[in-house]
Amino acid sequence: MTVFSNPAFDNHERVLFCCDDATGLFAIIAIHSTALGPAAGGCRLWTYADDTEALHDVLRLSQGMSYKNAMADLTFGGGKAVIMQTPDFDGSEALYERFGTFVETLGGDYITAEDVGMTMDIMQTIARKTRFVTGLPSDSGKAGGDPSPKTAYGVFCGIEAAVLARLERDDLRGLRVAVQGAGHVGYYLCKRLHAAGASLMVSDIDEVRAQRICDEFNATAIATSEILYQDVDVIAPCALGAILDENSIPKIQASIIAGGANNQLRSNADGQRVADAGILYAPDYVINGGGIINVACEYTGDVDDDGVMELVAKIGPRLASIFEEASRTGEPTNVIADRLARKIIADAAAP
Repeated sequence: MTVFSNPAFDNHERVLFCCDDATGLFAIIAIHSTALGPAAGGCRLWTYADDTEALHDVLRLSQGMSYKNAMADLTFGGGKAVIMQTPDFDGSEALYERFGTFVETLGGDYITAEDVGMTMDIMQTIARKTRFVTGLPSDSGKAGGDPSPKTAYGVFCGIEAAVLARLERDDLRGLRVAVQGAGHVGYYLCKRLHAAGASLMVSDIDEVRAQRICDEFNATAIATSEILYQDVDVIAPCALGAILDENSIPKIQASIIAGGANNQLRSNADGQRVADAGILYAPDYVINGGGIINVACEYTGDVDDDGVMELVAKIGPRLASIFEEASRTGEPTNVIADRLARKIIADAAAP
């Protein structure tokens, strides 16, 4: 396993490999940047083909968190963790406590939170061994708890901004949206879209989750291999990343791609391919920033739940500004967002 030669390595400040024989823990914590503040980002539980794939994922995700936190105007840097779901993985409380111990050794340079495969219950277990954890149950009216509804609200606001910019429509009634992924974020997004009058298609590797959305929100279930290629107005990727590439982009019929998944572009060049196809792309780390805004406010404790919603709503105008610059300059939206994020981080790091 190499770090410096990994294509996703971007001058990361620190990478910690966490191994514990007693519990079977294999995890990686990557801190990309602390220029803006402590590195904040979720912990993902996933089955990887090998260590190299896990390393690549955590390096790329942690860089994305630096950009996400910068574009969300947060005083946090970017970090991420992955716990590898090995064949003999048992998910014991001792394993998650051991992970918490590793987080604690970083002294607050990394703040962990819930991500794919994790739950609030698991975060509470991790919190037995570290102070540097969020996504815990909250009292009524206070920031905290499951960040998924906030992520979904930010994506909903981003879809509204994209629909206005590309389709010149100020409402979503009758809008055709295909949602890839029926997990927590996908569910709450579908709930909001349905309430706004959108017509939904949904897919998920878990047919039970997809069927729940079909039953509650009158959606149509689509095969996971076909969801991206439906004749709809908007594709909302809310599963895993790297789905937009030279093979998938030419088959997409939608005018807009706007969803909650991280790292939707397989490479930066795919942002140009999306633009060349005439598709408006909402940069993922901008549109899905609602969850980390909730996490940050929970950690600092200075904003209540209503205040969190107000901050998340700013995702719409933030994207509208990127869309306007893309229209004016002809640059892909991901290039514009990357440039803005890097400038924010560089300015913070300057002496």
